[in-house]
Amino acid sequence: MQKTNAVRLVEQAGIPCLVREYPVDDGKIDGISIARKLQIPQESCFKTLVTENPAHENFVFVIPVAEELDLKKAAKVSGNKSISMIPMKKLIPLTGYEHGGCSPVGMKKQFPTFIAEEAILYPEIAVSGGKVGLNIALDPEKLAALIGAVFADLVVQSK
Repeated sequence: MQKTNAVRLVEQAGIPCLVREYPVDDGKIDGISIARKLQIPQESCFKTLVTENPAHENFVFVIPVAEELDLKKAAKVSGNKSISMIPMKKLIPLTGYEHGGCSPVGMKKQFPTFIAEEAILYPEIAVSGGKVGLNIALDPEKLAALIGAVFADLVVQSK
């Protein structure tokens, strides 16, 4: 297995983690499919979303894979009037990661990061390991400490 920046940084910090690979040849790389492939509860599998404000400042949000980011809540917790998802073509130049392999750890630059408060309900959460087909499971509080993230209410409430 090729080690990514994300895996290296977690290991260098001495954070216990479980690094797992999953098959991608079927093209199913959405979070729910990944949770199924890894045989973990989808509630503990998180996706990394990169956003920008109108001034083109970036913010990162880590939320459960089956949930949707509430852009109003995201703007509020990040101190912005509004926020939107970055265009896909900006992801690699900005983070160094491709779509489906974007990890909250080891981006080209550390952006203000927020993790959905649900994460603290789990002893470990699974996030991208920095490339499609690689996943890291680790303690959410240790993850937050490593990347300077804040826990917040971020997801759209189901009706």
